[in-house]
Amino acid sequence: MRKILTLTALLVAITGCSGQQTDTNVAPVNIQSLAGNMAITDIRPADAMAVYPSRGSAIERSFSEQPPLIPHKDDYKITLDKNGCLNCHSWDKAKRMKATPVAKSHVIDDKGTVNGHNYACTQCHVAQAENKQPLVENQFYTQ
Repeated sequence: MRKILTLTALLVAITGCSGQQTDTNVAPVNIQSLAGNMAITDIRPADAMAVYPSRGSAIERSFSEQPPLIPHKDDYKITLDKNGCLNCHSWDKAKRMKATPVAKSHVIDDKGTVNGHNYACTQCHVAQAENKQPLVENQFYTQ
């Protein structure tokens, strides 16, 4: 009986404290999207098709320690069984394909076996088209 009274008192105390205090006189927040002042129903022209750098040219990094950008499309399939990036970038194929091999920091042995933390390449590395404009001003600086 004592446990029931204690639990009831605790429940009453919790429900009494759980009410939120709200101010009904708060001014609305006015925000604007990066697309500008356009209604959702407005139709805007499509972006230009992506243009990637010519083969073999690296894209300059925006800040130190930035993972290198991919100078080509990044739509290769990555599953638990197969990583499409390794068709060209594995250690045994990179020289023949004239591609950058997977970094030594991404492998676990002398054979070039990619570790689990670096298996999903597009988690850090992204394709960057030459003709795309930045959405917002970039505040990173290369050192």
